[in-house]
Amino acid sequence: MEEALLVLESRPEDGEALGEIFRTVHTLKGDSATVGFKASAAFAHQVEDLLDILRSGEAEVTPHLVTLLLRGVDVLRDLLRRGESGGHDLTGTHQELLAQLTLEVESQTGEIASDASSSDTLADALGSATVIEAEVDGGVGRTHQAKTLRVDLDKLDQLLTMVGEVAVARGQLTQMLEDESHSTKMILETHREGDRLHMDVQELVMKLRMVPVGPSFQQYARTVRDLSLAKGKLAVLHIEGGDVEVDNSVLQLLKDPVSHMIRNALDHGIEQPAVRVKKGKPPKGTITLSARHVAGSIVIELSDDGKGLDRGKILAEARSRGLIGDQEEPSDFDLFQTVFEPGFSTAEKVTDLSGRGVGMDVVRRNIEALRGTVEIDSPPGHGTRVVIRLPLTLAIIEGLLVRAAEETFIVPLDSVVESLDLPMEARSGKDDRGVISVRGRTLPWVRLRKLFDLVGPVAPRENLVVVQLAGREAGLVVDEVFGKSQTVIKPLAKIFQKLPGISGSAILGNGRVALILDVPGLLRREVEREVTTA
Repeated sequence: MEEALLVLESRPEDGEALGEIFRTVHTLKGDSATVGFKASAAFAHQVEDLLDILRSGEAEVTPHLVTLLLRGVDVLRDLLRRGESGGHDLTGTHQELLAQLTLEVESQTGEIASDASSSDTLADALGSATVIEAEVDGGVGRTHQAKTLRVDLDKLDQLLTMVGEVAVARGQLTQMLEDESHSTKMILETHREGDRLHMDVQELVMKLRMVPVGPSFQQYARTVRDLSLAKGKLAVLHIEGGDVEVDNSVLQLLKDPVSHMIRNALDHGIEQPAVRVKKGKPPKGTITLSARHVAGSIVIELSDDGKGLDRGKILAEARSRGLIGDQEEPSDFDLFQTVFEPGFSTAEKVTDLSGRGVGMDVVRRNIEALRGTVEIDSPPGHGTRVVIRLPLTLAIIEGLLVRAAEETFIVPLDSVVESLDLPMEARSGKDDRGVISVRGRTLPWVRLRKLFDLVGPVAPRENLVVVQLAGREAGLVVDEVFGKSQTVIKPLAKIFQKLPGISGSAILGNGRVALILDVPGLLRREVEREVTTA
């Protein structure tokens, strides 16, 4: 409904969009009545009356009516959500909008509904809600909305077939182990076949979690529409790569960062219509949200055709906050990275959208929590482009297994640049951190065992794992590097989730638990410690 209403607003003559909205509301009304959501049914009926007037041509589609109908969508969504948790009553806000819809229908048709009939409708809805509440409280208790995911039936059939093959392979292996006549070579071959089937099942399960980004991205079209109108601007959201698939958990965690970036684009980027016309631009700005797969990762881009970032203001603010030296002339990349610092803002006044320096720092932290990176590019006067790179799934991690003291850690492979022997001059073991030269470039390093206060003998031959963060490199000194490994991520318990430098855990083949390093958080903590010490 929401998507079709936005289409209808841009194309008022689109009868197909109007028909789709009407059919959806009509179906929703009937389904709500069927399952006992009479408040939803009564509200949907009033929305249907207004849509019927538009269908008959008695009234024209106007921004005012579209706004009213979009608010109706919000109420219907809320009523259905409340119905799922056992609540079915119309709130004061719901009743206020219902009255507005009734008045709109009356003004368009010239017919006035009797007070008795209106009261009866509300009483019927509210009365039925009381009955349903009593039934739920007296029965099995309130229900809670469960996390669900639509899965293609063919994929489920394929998974069932694979599980059957795994069961057969397991039975064969058990039989061969019990029968001493089979050679070790034959048993090993059967084991490898079972291992291959296991990997196939794992890959298919990962695919079951993959969903297209389009439906999720489409929700932001309403955000762009409402916020641009609130700021007296004109803007439209353009979506590219809507069929690109990503892990559902990644998509859910992307909502807040993308919402922040859209707000910034509307408040700081898109100009007022008159200003855009003077610059030779169309009065309506365009915000483009795109997705694509690149080398085993997903790249999300949000760009706008606004005025772009003000380099002078950002540089002045960064220098005033001590982020950049007075004589230093940073590159655009390094300068724009300061926008992600907490409290950073160039806004001259605080608005309902931005100005308090809160937002982009949240974007960076949320993205890095997903093992991703975020960068900004903004040619002067040609808009701003924010690029987010993320792993396709959060369930499995490709990592580098390392040892510090007696503990094993996993360094996410997408953060690793290279691994090499620690130079002799840094092997004294007395210093927690230092700086060395690697092929002509300066590289700061820190000992992993010192970061976590690990006790144990220092290895005679330490290794340096070079990691990267926001285009900069640093080194983690470890006692031993075991090599690459693909492991299933186990989330930390709530009591451990705020531990600095750790993002999760994994169970290794030997049964030991390995902690997954949060490289961005770990390095940022070290930088903050150095600044505080200085």
